[in-house]
Amino acid sequence: MKMIIAAIKPFKLEEVREALTDIGIAGLMVTEIKGFGAQAGHTEIYRGAEYEVNFVPKMKLEIVVAADQADQVVETITKTARTGKIGDGKIFVLDVAQAVRVRTGETNLDAL
Repeated sequence: MKMIIAAIKPFKLEEVREALTDIGIAGLMVTEIKGFGAQAGHTEIYRGAEYEVNFVPKMKLEIVVAADQADQVVETITKTARTGKIGDGKIFVLDVAQAVRVRTGETNLDAL
């Protein structure tokens, strides 16, 4: 099993969720996050005062899938979340040792 962690722009969340549903992904976890990378941050003017925004809002998606689905999920997120501008996000793929469905006790792929 693989865990895919993706940080994407907030306005792309619904489009990415729909694309993942279309390829058969049954569930994912979403968290609102803030961070910076190459985008670093920017300055904004609010009520005439200029201030620096050091952390940029993003959405973090966490998806656990069978290992043979991981490449398709990464490709779908990449294609759907891409705007071509700085700050489109990052995707990380990790190995998952075990999964358990709390309600039934099912394990690993059956728990997904």
